[in-house]
Amino acid sequence: MAIKTSFSIKDLENLSGVKAHTIRIWEKRYKLLEPERTDSNIRTYNNASLQKILNIAVLNKNGIKISKISSFNEEELFEKVKELTIGSRENTVALNDFKIAMLNFDQFLFEKTYNRLLVQNSFRDVFLKEFIVLLQDIGDLWTTDTIDPMHERFISTLIKQKILINIERIQPVHSKNDKAFILFLPLNEMHDIGLLYLHFELILKGYKSIFLGTSIPTEDLRELQNVFSEITYVSYFTIEPSPDLVIDYLNTIEEKVLSNRGEQLHILGRSTLGIKKQDISDNIKIHESIINMIDSL
Repeated sequence: MAIKTSFSIKDLENLSGVKAHTIRIWEKRYKLLEPERTDSNIRTYNNASLQKILNIAVLNKNGIKISKISSFNEEELFEKVKELTIGSRENTVALNDFKIAMLNFDQFLFEKTYNRLLVQNSFRDVFLKEFIVLLQDIGDLWTTDTIDPMHERFISTLIKQKILINIERIQPVHSKNDKAFILFLPLNEMHDIGLLYLHFELILKGYKSIFLGTSIPTEDLRELQNVFSEITYVSYFTIEPSPDLVIDYLNTIEEKVLSNRGEQLHILGRSTLGIKKQDISDNIKIHESIINMIDSL
């Protein structure tokens, strides 16, 4: 796939968080960007313009007035952003760098940004403070057609590699008890980054965690009760089951798996947002975020 080198003003808005109307004002009043125009007079922007608006947005969000920013030349703009990189607002700068790496399929920039973060942060901090925000933004960018599925797949694969490396580093020889956490995704659900990270957290806490991965049939979960004496199931619903089918799916899990021994299923994800507590079994626990689930397990 070719690298994306031309962006609409709406793309810039989606990627930077700066409204298109504001970008137009900045262009007109401060000459901050110089867009090209199509034959039909539609603004288009190159990679340099995207990088510049991302840097401008970082400085503006951190209290520097746009009138002041407009006085910076390219080198001064870069240096001001660099100062933030080594300060307390590293996350904003890193997020922009990860986005640029994604758009350009630039693994070198991804690794450079990730390693820079690790200088002062643990992997856990990087994931919870940086990667979660990045993945949320990617979801929004995908739905607005700012990025293609290949962009999402590229960056997701790199993030999963980091999780797997860190799982390998902490993999214990023995768990601290016989309780098993079974991590799985429903049929046709392929978004496994959040679940894989929960696997890392459970191992870090010393639990026996079994990561089954994507698209697991319900009947297979029941078979695991012949292997483990006590199970807590964990799942992450992003696109499957769909919101209109999620209650039926959970009722099936309760009937065929959980009720047999009164075990629990912990869930989170986009498809769980509309679920009402009274519509599901007490054996099923819904969490608002990964951090919320980690704290409860």
